[in-house]
Parts: sequence; C-alpha cells; structure tokens
Amino acid sequence: MPTKLHYRAYGSGPRVILAFHGYGQGEGHWRSLIAELGSEVTVYAFDLFYHGQSRLAKADAPLTKSRLGELLREFLAQHNIESFSLLAFSMGAKFALTAVEHFPEQVRALWLIAPDGLQRQFWYSLATYPPWMRGVLGRAVLRPQRLLQFLGTLEQRRLVPANLVRFAEWQLESREKRLRVYRSWVGFRQLTFSLRQLAGLLNRRSTPVTFFLGRHDQVIPHAGLQRFIGLLQGAETILLEAGHAGLIYTVANYLRRHPERRL
Repeated sequence: MPTKLHYRAYGSGPRVILAFHGYGQGEGHWRSLIAELGSEVTVYAFDLFYHGQSRLAKADAPLTKSRLGELLREFLAQHNIESFSLLAFSMGAKFALTAVEHFPEQVRALWLIAPDGLQRQFWYSLATYPPWMRGVLGRAVLRPQRLLQFLGTLEQRRLVPANLVRFAEWQLESREKRLRVYRSWVGFRQLTFSLRQLAGLLNRRSTPVTFFLGRHDQVIPHAGLQRFIGLLQGAETILLEAGHAGLIYTVANYLRRHPERRL
C-alpha cells in the first residue's frame, strides 16, 4: 500500500491554512473551529499517520522529517500553494513544526494549541526512551496489565498526577487504542526540533506565533513551553480556562467571542 497523507478541504477563501489534529483525533475535529475562521480561508485538514485515512507504506518504520517534508512539498505543488498558515493541536504540532523547518519563507502565521514536540513529555519519554521501554509498551498492546500496574504505582508515589494516569488508562483501554499509542509515539519519535534553530527561522521573517494553552492542562503544561516562547520575538500566549482534551472547542468558543483574532 503506497503512502497517503489524507486531507479534506474546508472553504474556498484565498488564505490557505494547513491544519494538523492531535492524538486520537481526525481531520473532522477541526470543524467547530473552522466555522469560526470566516469565509476568507481555505483549510486543508490532514489526518496524521496511524489516524483516519492516512497511511504509511512502511507502517512500522519511523517517519522522518525529510520524508514528511517531501509529502508536504508534493501537496503544495499539487495545489499551487505559495504561502500558507499553520494550525496544530497537541501531537499535530510535530507536523506543523516540520513544515516550518522545510518552508520557512512560505509560512504566514503559526497557531499552536497545546503543542507537543517543544518539550520532553513524560509519556513520550516513557514510550521511546530508553529502548527497552519501547518493548514494554509493545508488549502492552497485547497484555496491558503490567503497564497499568506500573502507572498505578507512579500515581501512588505521587510521581505523576492522578488525572494524567486516568488519561493514560483511557488511551490503553482497547487493543486498537494501545496499538495506535505505540505506533504514534514510536513512529513519530524522529520528529524532534532544536528550539533555538526553530525560533531563529520564525524570528528571521517575524512570523507571528500564537499559543493557545489550557490553564489546567497537565498533558502539555503551560510552564514547559516557556523556554521556547521566550526565544520568539513575535509570540503571543492566550491562556484559557481548560484542560487538554477539549481545548480545540474552547479555542472555537474564544474565537466566537473575539472574531477579530481570527487566523
């Protein structure tokens, strides 16, 4: 089966936005927010690999930034897109930031909603470093009991917050979800970034960057992003009364109240 980066187009306005959803979602999760962006935009909402209709020819091989850049370059050429903005939530930020590295001259603006990829997340580290832990997670696809017991121990010792453990338990509750966790965290492990180099690319063209963060988000905590935000010259942070899971809908509600802030 050939590699396919599936997308769906919303709207027909002159300003192009490329949108990348978060873990466990699909391109349709953007609809509530897209409805608040107005008629001047065309949004191309992508399915991440291991989600929706996107497929990798080698599903068990890590996705490299160069390969993802090639796929995005083919997409831009196919649609004659010369400039675009980026919109990403959580894990989708890894795709958006890869686009920034490959096409810095073409990015007009960047909206990051609780972005992953800018700090070392506990669960991501657990899944990918050290290599033996990758095997633990791989075995947990079939038999999750030991991993769940381990997470319970971490909670009891107050090494991680209880709601983070609940979040992990929800992601591990079915074999389908466990397989997606394993493939996503391991498959995207090479999508990492130098914060200084990334900030340099954005600062060079004074690219505006807006962060939408949840005050109660413990999956992507606000504090962990401060180093990168501090490196940017054109960054704005909008802190919302929300956790992680429903943040896209909270941003949509925010834009409904503040249409002047549209991307």
